[in-house]
Amino acid sequence: MRDVLLMVGVFAFSFIVGYILILRIPPRLHTPLMSMTNAVSAVTILGALMLFAVEMTTMERTIGLAAVALASFNLVGGFAVTDRMLKFFRKKRAHD
Repeated sequence: MRDVLLMVGVFAFSFIVGYILILRIPPRLHTPLMSMTNAVSAVTILGALMLFAVEMTTMERTIGLAAVALASFNLVGGFAVTDRMLKFFRKKRAHD
């Protein structure tokens, strides 16, 4: 139980620090930042999938599944946003 409380505390602290840092980033840096979070989400997914190879309790497995689902959502959404932003910089064709 102590380990779970420690993990929740680290999560809450990193959430607050991340939120404060994101608020201070200029809008023109959001696309490169989104690309970096895609890489972090991919690492999170790989780490969680590797942890599924060891024996876990139902609670740990549920939390791991939630981590994989949320990281996958962030990964796919991040690539979609990055792709949409990059389309703004492409030259338009004559027939568009």
